Amino acid sequence: MSDLRATTDAHRGQPEPFRWEGVDELAYKEHDTTFRGVTRRVLFGAGDGQAVEVRYFEVAPGGWSTLEHHGHTHQVVVLRGSGACLVEDRVIPLAPHDLVFVPAWAWHQFRATGDEPLGFQCIVPLDRDRPALPTDDEFAALTADPAVADFVRR
Repeated sequence: MSDLRATTDAHRGQPEPFRWEGVDELAYKEHDTTFRGVTRRVLFGAGDGQAVEVRYFEVAPGGWSTLEHHGHTHQVVVLRGSGACLVEDRVIPLAPHDLVFVPAWAWHQFRATGDEPLGFQCIVPLDRDRPALPTDDEFAALTADPAVADFVRR
């Protein structure tokens, strides 16, 4: 439950770092095997009266998110750990407090590279489309760049 408006107050404490009262840890994706070691928490959602959803993701050390693209954008704020992400055809190193904008239809994937989880907030529109995975031809074109080929996981 992430709807603060439904609670008696407008505050959620943090009993331990990156864990909030009343915010459940959720599976990153249901029935999907294109990622490793990723969890999500919805910090603000549909019931909070905004047109966006604010989510917190953690990618375990050595883990990665799904390589995908879709018609909506992402606004990402790195909060902890180290890692890298693919945005379009560019691999970008990540550190705490970095900002990442993922344009619509840009291929993207996040990976943790350090000894602690890569944790980041991700802001997306409430009304959004489903992600699409690369076809074999799209994957071949994307991985023609050796740096991208070395980075992505499928």
